Amino acid sequence: MMFLSRVDQESLEVPSGQSAQQHQTHLDSIFMLLEEDIITFVKNELKKIQKVLIPDYPECLGSQRKDEEVLDGEDEEQRRSNREAFLKITLHFLRRMKQEELADHLQSRSYCGVCKHKLKSNQQKTFKCVFEGTAKAGNPTLLNQMFTEIYLMEGGAAEVNDEHEVRQIETESRKRDRPETTIRQEDIFKTPPGRDEPIRKVMTKGVAGIGKTVLTQKFTLDWAEDKANQNIQFTFPFTFRELNVLKDRKFSLVELVDYFFSETKEAGVYRFEEVVFIFDGLDECRLPLDFLNTEILTDVTESTSVDVLLTNLIRGKLLPSARIWITTRPAAASQIPLGCVDMVTEIRGFTDNQKEEYFRKRFRDEEQASRIISHIKSSRSLHIMCHIPVFCWITATVLENVLKIKEGEELPKTLTEMYIHFLVVQSKGKNIKYDGGAETDPHWSPESRKMMESLGKLAFEQLQKGNLIFYESDLTECGIDIRAASLYSGVFTQIFKEERGLYQDKMFCFVHLSFRDFLAPFHDI
Repeated sequence: MMFLSRVDQESLEVPSGQSAQQHQTHLDSIFMLLEEDIITFVKNELKKIQKVLIPDYPECLGSQRKDEEVLDGEDEEQRRSNREAFLKITLHFLRRMKQEELADHLQSRSYCGVCKHKLKSNQQKTFKCVFEGTAKAGNPTLLNQMFTEIYLMEGGAAEVNDEHEVRQIETESRKRDRPETTIRQEDIFKTPPGRDEPIRKVMTKGVAGIGKTVLTQKFTLDWAEDKANQNIQFTFPFTFRELNVLKDRKFSLVELVDYFFSETKEAGVYRFEEVVFIFDGLDECRLPLDFLNTEILTDVTESTSVDVLLTNLIRGKLLPSARIWITTRPAAASQIPLGCVDMVTEIRGFTDNQKEEYFRKRFRDEEQASRIISHIKSSRSLHIMCHIPVFCWITATVLENVLKIKEGEELPKTLTEMYIHFLVVQSKGKNIKYDGGAETDPHWSPESRKMMESLGKLAFEQLQKGNLIFYESDLTECGIDIRAASLYSGVFTQIFKEERGLYQDKMFCFVHLSFRDFLAPFHDI
């Protein structure tokens, strides 16, 4: 009843004792007012639709207007619904007038706002929470509450780094005193002072667990919640894990976006006016990215393989106006030629103050938090590794357990001791939660020992192959039952974490290369 703004809706009821003629007169007055409201609404909407058809008009129909009153959620949805209905009526009459081209143009341009709203709503649901552990068994935490600002360091080259990642962490930890240019994630595409060319293609490097994925999630969530980068029409976050599944299929760029983000389908080619593509995890890419020999592609509607799409996007041949953000571990950075990147950035992880901030958030008891922070500072290897956010979680899990069940026992000081304790904690949890065990049971059962040997074989073989991710077939070859793997991926929360890609294919990866290296010697012991 949106249009009865000047009429009390109760006046639609016929007062008792009113004659038929009086009732007719009453209805006439109501519908006269209703007609005036509808005419006003139609005129206003037609003016907005006409603006949408102006080539340089910056907004698409459906966007929030500054001159409109702010309504609550239900009323705003009603207004949006009315506009969508009127748009359909307008398109119908344009086509009856044989204005097909104009109707098609209006449909694509005007649906941008509607599609943008749907995409933002879904991305808010997708990225509002992060999990300590896996999504299946971890503890959900609101991203905006737990996010500790991770600054990107501008600079660095996209060359291969042959050092082990643990050595890289130690090396970088000694560089913190030097002055560096820092960038917040929401400013990653802003042109820095003194630079004329716009920043359109950015590569962000960082070792495993340092926060690359969380950083892209925060960027996407801030956009979806209208907190930053509102000049961007659409943000499309992909992972190479998802794209790997499609390596034998063909898509156009339009079809690929529709496949992952069906909310934007009705927007047509106008979804690509101001767009950001995020490609997370280049180090996990199994697509043959050949920047020298790949055919040139410029048409967003032409179908080809996914690797050809990506190479042309990154080279700037396909949709040159697009902004592209690629994240990777340092060793894989050289897969992208330097000429295809406008800026290289690097994530260095937590500062010493941020490490303390994490543990004080995790442990509400101030005395306990202070003891844990003091212990970590006393161990050089632990203090260096806590530079990585995910290792802070492992450390907190282990130390919390040791302090709870073995009061007075010396806390683990080395990386090896930490991982051994972590295995014990997770094995114990699995035994109690799923096997009906008790706290007093031995740490290791024959079943858990066998599982450790299988994980050791998996780690050893993946280390030899140089794989960072693996699939169900890799687990089966190492004698790991798929049902048991799902069970262990829940309680061995970060020994290997289970991810789900398209078609519900399961993909796995170890939490960090150092943990893979720790497990590998269990093979053939």
